[in-house]
Amino acid sequence: MTLSAFTPAFILVAPQMGENIGAAARVMANFGLPDLRLVAPRDGWPNPAAETMSAGALPDVVTVTVCETVEQAIADCGLVLATTARPRGMEKPVLGAGAAIARVRSTPVRAGILFGAERAGLPNESVALADAILSFPVAPGFGSLNLAQAVALLAHAYAEAHASGPPAAFAQAVDLPATREELVGMMEHFEDELDRAGFFFPDAKRAPMTQNLRNAFTRAGWTAQEVSTFRGAIKALAIGRGKARINRDD
Repeated sequence: MTLSAFTPAFILVAPQMGENIGAAARVMANFGLPDLRLVAPRDGWPNPAAETMSAGALPDVVTVTVCETVEQAIADCGLVLATTARPRGMEKPVLGAGAAIARVRSTPVRAGILFGAERAGLPNESVALADAILSFPVAPGFGSLNLAQAVALLAHAYAEAHASGPPAAFAQAVDLPATREELVGMMEHFEDELDRAGFFFPDAKRAPMTQNLRNAFTRAGWTAQEVSTFRGAIKALAIGRGKARINRDD
């Protein structure tokens, strides 16, 4: 599949609340989508409520273009998709998010995705200009999505299609994994105190009980710091019971 060199334009048609515009811009910035277009925003532009809600995405990360009509907003788009959850009585293909993003990515020109206003969604005149309808699998009895939520769903789908997978780790580990010597030392320390407390009874069950404990500890993926903290907790409990051993090297 030949991938498009263009990121899609997200086009909000007659949006009403600045907070929704700002939230949409924020999630677009989260997923690397810088092209936001507004068609006849109710409260005009710029909108302080949108800037506040965007958490810094506006105006530096996401660029806003204000248009008077849908035709103007999609003038440079070779593919137009209209988001709606309602049947429109039009002979147009209906795509889910995955299929829609695949089509966007394979289109060699810019794609525009239309989102309707909070109260009534897209007017039929706007849907008529689209190549296909994009719909989410919402519950039949409660299909109305918040505008910013709809943008978030599609922005995430677009970014996920580009990603090779989740990051292996969010950051470098703050502590090294425990060595087997450290882990075994902790287990022996714990088992020793359990033995002193009379936990291993009857004696015939000592081996399977010890094995179960060690299996659980081994699965946990302890770090060296966690081992140290847990051994400190064992010691504190033993001292609290008045049964701590003297001169334990831990």
